[in-house]
This record gives sequence, structure tokens and C-alpha cells, in this order.
Amino acid sequence: MNEPIFSAETAEAALQSEDNQIRYYAAWWLGKHQVQESCAVLCEALFDERYRIPSGGYPLRRQAARALGKLKNRSAVEALIKACECDDFRLKEAAIQALAVIGDERAINPLLNMMQSNQKQPYEALIEALATLKVDSADSLIKPYLNDSSERIQCAAARYFYLLTQQPQYLERILKFLNHDNMYLRWAAVFDLGAVAHRQAVEAILTAKVPNSLKLLNLKRILETLLEKETHEKETSQLIFQANENLLIQL
Repeated sequence: MNEPIFSAETAEAALQSEDNQIRYYAAWWLGKHQVQESCAVLCEALFDERYRIPSGGYPLRRQAARALGKLKNRSAVEALIKACECDDFRLKEAAIQALAVIGDERAINPLLNMMQSNQKQPYEALIEALATLKVDSADSLIKPYLNDSSERIQCAAARYFYLLTQQPQYLERILKFLNHDNMYLRWAAVFDLGAVAHRQAVEAILTAKVPNSLKLLNLKRILETLLEKETHEKETSQLIFQANENLLIQL
């Protein structure tokens, strides 16, 4: 019988369960609670062969990658890079996102190699990761994606070039998607704005037609970025503090 998951020990033990759903939940729990001691077992779960769905994907591997992103532990970098070689598209995406969050430079060359590969890749996640890692040498690889058939990928490319150049034309490209009929594209645009830490981005997020929970999440991301700077924009920070109070009241 499986024990209830209420501690790091029981969660790690649950990863060895015969029940795939329990193992999936255990990986989520370890990431949610940022249990650093679980880094090694989560890295092992990145290569699990037992839990595979009929379409060929690996749900536990994907969840392990997401959990490692929450841990932000640099010792997971090599395993996450290796996981990107799997043909599970969603696992690649989760591993790339985790590498971006961890921010280790060892990920740069593998990510650039993926951008140049002939295989289909999760380009939105790849471009966002290269933007987060501030890889300016990727500009020629990413420029064609400003006109990609996927509007989400266009947004990601605009985010990359705005962070690289601070030119307002790229910010405007993201802003225009806030009025899109597709709800999910509006959400994606808000997340891209949450990465650029600009007053205009704050003001746009506040008026966007998205749930208040998404507004709060992305305002928090901007505030964290501003506070990390030695000389952050005090007026923008104050605007965010006030906006957070107002949004919380509305929830």
C-alpha cells in the first residue's frame, strides 16, 4: 500500500511506486515544495521508461523536468540537456524551460544546436530560453521567426529582440496580441510582457483581457526583475505594488 505523500521522504519513496499517477504526483510534490535533496532522484525520473502513454510521450519525465525547474539546482543541468535528446516534444519543451530558469551557461550551446537542427523543435520555448540566457549570438537564427506562421512564436521572437535591443518596435509587436480574439494568445503575450520589465508592459498587463491571477503572476515577475537591479525604477515598482493591492481586492 502506498503511504500518503506528506514529506520529502514519502514523496521520494512514492517515485518507486507501481502506480504511475502516484509517481507523477510525487514528482509534482517535490517540485512544488522545492526539495533540493530530491534533485538526484528527479534527474533519474527524467529517463524513466515505465510510464509511457499510447501517443509515445512520457508524463513522469515531463513532470520531473518541471520539478527540476522549480528547484533551480545547477546539478540538474547535464541531465536536462540529455533529456532534450528525447523525441517526446513536450519533454523537450519542459526541459528547455527548466534550463532557462536555472540559467546555467552550459545550456547555451546545446540550445543553439537545437535551433539549427533539421528536426522540429519547440521553438517558442527555445527562443524564450535564449532570451532569458541573453544569448545575443542567436539573433540571426531567431530573426526569421518574427514572421513565423505561429503567432506565439512571433511573440517569443519579439520578446528576444526587445530584451536584446530595447527597441520599442519589438515591444509593440507583443502588445498588439493583447487584443487578439484567441484567449490563449493573449495569455502568452502577457507572459512575454512579464519577462521584459518595462513600465509600458506593466500598464498593458493591467488593462489586458486576462484573468487577474495571470496579471498578478506577471506583475510579480516584473517586480522581482526590477528589485534585482541595483538601480531599479522606483516609480514602476510603486505602480506594481499599488496594482497588486487593487487586483487582490478584486479576487
